[in-house]
Amino acid sequence: MMTEDLIRQAALDTVRIEYETILLLEKAINSDFISAVKAIYNCKGRVVFTGIGKSALIAQKIVATFNSTGSPALFMHAADAIHGDLGMMQEDDIVVMLSKSGNTQELKVLVPLIKNFGNPIIAITSSKDSFLAQQADYKIIFDLPREACPNNLAPTASTTAQLVIGDAMAVALLTLKGFSPQDFARFHPGGTLGKKLYLRVDDLYKQNEKPAVSPETPIKDVLITVSSGRLGATAVTDPDNKVLGIITDGDIRRMLQKFPLSSLESLKAKDIMTTNPKTIMPDELAVKALEKMRNNKITQLIVVDKDNHYLGMVHMHDIIREGIV
Repeated sequence: MMTEDLIRQAALDTVRIEYETILLLEKAINSDFISAVKAIYNCKGRVVFTGIGKSALIAQKIVATFNSTGSPALFMHAADAIHGDLGMMQEDDIVVMLSKSGNTQELKVLVPLIKNFGNPIIAITSSKDSFLAQQADYKIIFDLPREACPNNLAPTASTTAQLVIGDAMAVALLTLKGFSPQDFARFHPGGTLGKKLYLRVDDLYKQNEKPAVSPETPIKDVLITVSSGRLGATAVTDPDNKVLGIITDGDIRRMLQKFPLSSLESLKAKDIMTTNPKTIMPDELAVKALEKMRNNKITQLIVVDKDNHYLGMVHMHDIIREGIV
């Protein structure tokens, strides 16, 4: 078999085995799983995840997911725990132990110590007859036909199963807690994700000019206003500062195509403006403004208050500058 074929077949076998393992996890979402999630939900302390080897690495990822979705968690390495790290545990904490076999030496030493402290233990393992499963207060047992490794040795399908179970627990918990996008934003203030969740139109439009003309403004002055505003548009407002329309670069191009040059001097803003322009409120998320621009194939939105008073404009460039796109 050619090298390329070997690579392709090994990769496809891995995907197939791990996919089949994930499908079998449906059986693990049973009354035991529900009891474990309810125990975490009712826990007054933190969720302490622990494991050894590759399971320890998976535990660290689950901890990150728990913390970011409103369930306080921390990681304690099983080997380090018996050399002092048990001190990070508190009276009301609950412990989740990950182990494929449930019989690793480190866990056999650690389990009695935790039970002596009186902290409940949740086991995530593939062996219902293992030491860990027998000693745990709650057990989540997953079926593992084999590892994706050709030698059935390297943790592959087993760690994937542990990861999916951890995600399932985290999502079940955030659902129970009614964890909202606003809650999520509080824990993710940085980066593109954070900006999508908290950056609002109000944070953007105030940095821009506020071009505006009246319906009776001559076209010459309209052109100057559009150019100086650097937003490719100007709002058309009434004497009470309420929005009547918008004039964009596109409206000006259409004007030049529609009217003879000799008649341009007699035109007013009201003759070429687009009525009922797309608007947005200042407290809307910036990502909502982006969605509205894309759906309407435009590059700016007029920002108004609840009474349709003109506040300013937000441009696609503002959103690109913030890295949301």
